[in-house]
Amino acid sequence: MFSVELDKPSFCNLQVSNNTEHHVAFKVKTTSPKKYFVRPNTGILLPHDSCVIRVTLQPKREYPPNMQCKDKFLLQSTIVPRNTNTDDLPADTFNKDGTKEIQECKLKVIYETNSDDGGFNSFTSQSPDSTTAIQHLKDERDTAVRQTVQLQQELDFLKRQRKRSNGSSFSFVFASLVGLVGITVGFLLNLSLASPSTA
Repeated sequence: MFSVELDKPSFCNLQVSNNTEHHVAFKVKTTSPKKYFVRPNTGILLPHDSCVIRVTLQPKREYPPNMQCKDKFLLQSTIVPRNTNTDDLPADTFNKDGTKEIQECKLKVIYETNSDDGGFNSFTSQSPDSTTAIQHLKDERDTAVRQTVQLQQELDFLKRQRKRSNGSSFSFVFASLVGLVGITVGFLLNLSLASPSTA
């Protein structure tokens, strides 16, 4: 849903999540690529990761008739190998050729405008109470998206910290164990060579 103001760009955030154990590549396509700017439009999500995609509607010089919009977005996703980078995705990654499974989600664009009382009007008529409720829900959604992004960044930071600490403790424990075994074997060899034979 885009809040349309004349001669100003409009923004909409789309959050995509990977709830699988696989690495998943995604791509966003639109029926009107000159009207929308999508970033990132392609990416790879790690297992149980998420990403916020910002869609920008270019400034409009006039309102569309009845605020009707026929524009649509298509979000495609597919499983990719573990070490794949976004820049390394083959051009045919999202082609339907029968050899891979492509998941698709279609999204319809809805326009709304600021009304004189500070509320929002979409192409359907709404009572003042529903307009206030919609604005309240939008504010809550925006807050939730910001909190989700912040929590995801904190989670990523903690995961990196955990990997660093686990990696260094494993190396230290392993080195200590090898050292202890070496000292024990050396001590036993020293005892066996130093003891006089009884023959």
